[in-house]
Order: sequence, then structure tokens, then C-alpha cells
Amino acid sequence: MHRRLPAEWEPQDGVLLAWPHADSDWRDNLASVEAVFVQIARHISRFERLLIVAPAIEPVWQQLDRAGVDPGRVSLYRMATNDTWARDFGPITIREGEAPVLLDFGFNAWGLKFAADLDNQITGILARLGAFGRSEARIPGLILEGGSIESDGCGTLLTTSQCLLSPNRNPHLDRQGLEQTLGGVLGASRFLWLENGFLAGDDTDAHIDTLARFCSEDTIAYVRCDAPTDEHFAALTAMETELRGFRTAKGHPYRLVPLPWPEPCSGTDGHRLPATYANFLLINGAVLVPTYNVPQDAEALAILATVFPDRETIGIDCRPLIAQHGSLHCVTMQIPRGVLP
Repeated sequence: MHRRLPAEWEPQDGVLLAWPHADSDWRDNLASVEAVFVQIARHISRFERLLIVAPAIEPVWQQLDRAGVDPGRVSLYRMATNDTWARDFGPITIREGEAPVLLDFGFNAWGLKFAADLDNQITGILARLGAFGRSEARIPGLILEGGSIESDGCGTLLTTSQCLLSPNRNPHLDRQGLEQTLGGVLGASRFLWLENGFLAGDDTDAHIDTLARFCSEDTIAYVRCDAPTDEHFAALTAMETELRGFRTAKGHPYRLVPLPWPEPCSGTDGHRLPATYANFLLINGAVLVPTYNVPQDAEALAILATVFPDRETIGIDCRPLIAQHGSLHCVTMQIPRGVLP
């Protein structure tokens, strides 16, 4: 049976969110990060449904109600969570023929960096509760985060060697073994490996969704550092060279769209935060773009509006999110069409 990993721009049923709470690393700036989640939820609910998990659901309902979110567009499940990074512990949905299959990969908090015992159970609990209707949920037996792979929907995966080949992910598989095993699970026939690129302050070992994103089968948007004195300049320039060398399945160069380099954002202790415009989210009819209250925000919005001219371009201030080293795409996981009951 033909198996493939849909591209993010394909039709969706909804988006999964894990709501921030006080018993997490968000405790010191909970109000500001909840405000970001409310904005994300409000905009997503205009176009599709929301699937939200939270340790306490009544406060979430109250926040959504104040924001004018239609409760009929929201399914809210009470469950314990460690954190909010749904991109990396949420289900990765493939299609076998036309049938959706939700893959519940293991999540070990980016190579055993943080606690993940609760988040690692979320997809399985949701499946048992019927959140995904009759769709099959399957455990592949591999460690994999959704933010570490990009699919063009036609069998090509874009990823980084620093992340996927980390010895704390799947140490029993080398590059060839991972391509064979993961390719079989996801229906991928081609892997494009980036050997360069990173963001200071990133905990993920260079997730691809912070660096370079498929926008269509032949288009890749990527972060470009244009400041020679910046610590990222050499690595991101080398990454750009790699992207120029990649070819589509038909043998053509990709259309490359450089995204602006935001001026440095720093935490309260002065450390660099991983601000990136590549961490956008595609939903039905819109592209949600992280902004950081810096001058480059407007340029990023304008560029992505030209890349996705048939979608509404919506900026969301994600400065509070990067305080914990992630952004907009990191806290969301799309659920493709045909999954939600």
C-alpha cells in the first residue's frame, strides 16, 4: 500500500495545542505566554478546529471565551503535561492509500535534556479517548520529533544530521539505517540532509523547522544571516550553500526564499534566544508567522505573503515563547483532513 507523509500545506482538520500551566517552566511568565496561546487559538479557530490538552480545562475555556473563540471549534481534554511543545510529542500523521494513520513516535525531550514522561503519553491517551475518531494510532518504536523533519508530500524529507543522528535519539541506527527504517515508516524515498546550521539558545539540536521549510514541492524558505560578525554567520552561510546544491525529485534546483535575520533577542540573563521566522505554521487558508517585536518582522511577513499568496498572512508576537527556546511552529501540530471525528 502506498504510504506518504503529507505536506503541511495540505488540507487539515485542526491543530493540537498543549496549554501552558504554572507547574512547568512557564511559571514565571505564565500570563504573557498564555496570551500568545490565546492569539494562536483565536486565529486557528477562524479556519479550522482546535484540539487542546491541559491539566485544568476550566481556566482555558474562560480564556478562550474572553477571546471570542467559538467553543464548537474546540475539543479540550484534561490531562497532565510536562510542557507545551506539541510539534515534538504530537502525532505525525501519514496516509496509507487515503486512510490516515497517526504515528506515536517516542519523545525523550530532545535527547534526554528534560522531563518528558507525561508528554510522551499524550498521543496515546488522546487516541484511547477517541480524539482521533476511527483513525489508527501506531507506535513505530523510534524516537522522532515533528520539528525535526520537513515533508514535501511527495516522498522527500528535509532534515539535519545534527538532530536525527544524535546518539541520544536512535543510537542503534546510522544514517543509512535511519533512512531505510524511517523512510519505510513515513513513506519517504529521498532524504535531504543539512550538515550545517544552528540557532543559539535552541535545545533541539538544530530542528529543521527553525532553519529551512518546504513551501511547495520546489520551494524552500530558509533563514539567512547577513551579519558577518554574528556567531551564526559561518554556519548559516554554509547551510545556504548546501541548499543551493539540493535538487528536486525532478532534478531541478529549488527556488530558495531567504528570510530576514532578526536582530538578537536575549533572555533576562543575557543569553541569546532562538528567534527565527522559519517557525511559521500553515493552516487552511492562512500562514501564521512568529514575530518578535523587532524591525525585521514586517519584512518577514511581506516575504511569506508573497510565498503563500492564496493564504492570509497573520503575525503573532512570539517573543514570550522564545524565552523557553521555541516558537510558533514548535507549540503546534497540525492534524490532516479526515482524522478528527
